[in-house]
This record gives sequence, structure tokens and C-alpha cells, in this order.
Amino acid sequence: MPPAPVALRFEAVDLDRASTPILRDVSLVVGQAERWVVLGPNGSGKTTLLELASGYLHPSRGRVEILGEPLGRTDLRALRPRVGLVSASVAKMLEPALSGADVVMSAARGALEPWWHRYDDAERARARHLLEVAGFGHLVARPFGVLSEGERQQVLLARSLMTEPELLLLDEPAAGLDLGGRERLVARLGSLAADRASPSAVLVTHHVEEIPSGFDHALLLRDGEVVAAGPIGEALSPETLGATFGLRLRLEHSEGRWSCRAAP
Repeated sequence: MPPAPVALRFEAVDLDRASTPILRDVSLVVGQAERWVVLGPNGSGKTTLLELASGYLHPSRGRVEILGEPLGRTDLRALRPRVGLVSASVAKMLEPALSGADVVMSAARGALEPWWHRYDDAERARARHLLEVAGFGHLVARPFGVLSEGERQQVLLARSLMTEPELLLLDEPAAGLDLGGRERLVARLGSLAADRASPSAVLVTHHVEEIPSGFDHALLLRDGEVVAAGPIGEALSPETLGATFGLRLRLEHSEGRWSCRAAP
């Protein structure tokens, strides 16, 4: 059997918008079952990187390969079910009256609403199971529009897993969550990271406190350029993090979690 393709590959990728450089010479290889975190300040290109990784943007120069498929030479309709995406842009497009289970289940057809497709009992059961295994089975029948921000993120995460993707992309999933919602979400992501059968993952965040246990690689971006990349114990340091955010920082790691504050 030939080896499985890497989950994601960027080779010297540039991206320009209106002649303004957004990403510059970004190279990245996300291997099978690797869990990456992407850190950087606002405007550093983190979300743009995920838009490339999900096939919603194409590079100005360089090469992007998603699950072994070169971007620009593959059918994105066939590729997208293999990539799970958790993003605020998805939440904004969902009908608020949909139940939690319907939000999750409709991902099986790449749809935002369940009305135009037929779903079998196995798909309905899988949608319920994905919520229950995360500890949110009580959201199965609750309208999406009345859920708290933390509950919505759990539903969106379950939705992203509905098609059993090979690559999971998470764009600031803990943004706007209170402490309880953040910790429940980070714990769920840590459980997924610990499961070797879970998909490769790329998580974008501003905060090291939101890095789940089990995430093993880091990419640090500033002004669209790579500051550091590699195994998290090497790429993430007070020096690299300080260079990324323009501050002298103290960085701590304890019991699988990270924390950071400004150094005096």
C-alpha cells in the first residue's frame, strides 16, 4: 500500500489582495494525525491561511495541496466533504430555527438546511451521537438560534465531524466564549487530539491558553510571514512568541496546557 498523502502542504505560498501582500513565502506540511495550532496577531494572515487550506481561496503564487489533491487541479465538490470546517462564517449562514441535530445532520449533504435532501436513520443517529459523545445531547432538539455561544461552537464542531473528514480546520472556535464555554470546548478538542483515529487538525487562535492538550505542532505568523514552525516544544517559546506579538513574554506549560503573560 502506498503511504497516505499528507493532510496539507503549502509550498512557498504567496497571496495578494488588491496588490497587497497577505501571505508571503509560507511553507507548511501537516502530516497524517498531526494537530497544528496557528498563532499570530490580528492581520497576520491566519484566517487567510485556513481559507486556502479549505479551498475557498487560491494562492497568487506557490502550491497548495489538500489531502494529496493540488488546489486548482481538483474537483472541490468532491474534496470539501473530506475537510471539516468550524468557522463563524458557517454559523452566520445557518437558519436559527434549525435544531441542533439538523444543523449537524445537514452537513452529510453539504447543505445548510435539511429540507431538500433525504437522510436515513443512520445519519440521524450519527448526528445525535456526535452531540451526545461531546456531552451536549440535550441540544439535539433545541433551536440553534437560542443556544449560547459555547453551545453553538459544540454544535458546529459536531457538524464538522459529520462526514468523517480527513482534515479538520478550526478558525478561532473559542472566540467570544466565557471561561466555562472555552474550557469545555478545549477539553473536547483535547479528547479528539488524543484519539489517533481523529482527523489531522489545524486550529487558529490568538491565545496560547486555547491550545488543547495533544496539539503537537505550531505555526507562528506575523505580517503574513512565518516566524516559526514545527513541533510545538521547539516552535513555541518566549522568544518566538515575543517576536510574533512584539512583546517580551513569559510562557508556561503545565499539565498539557499553555499560559502566557507579559514579562516585566
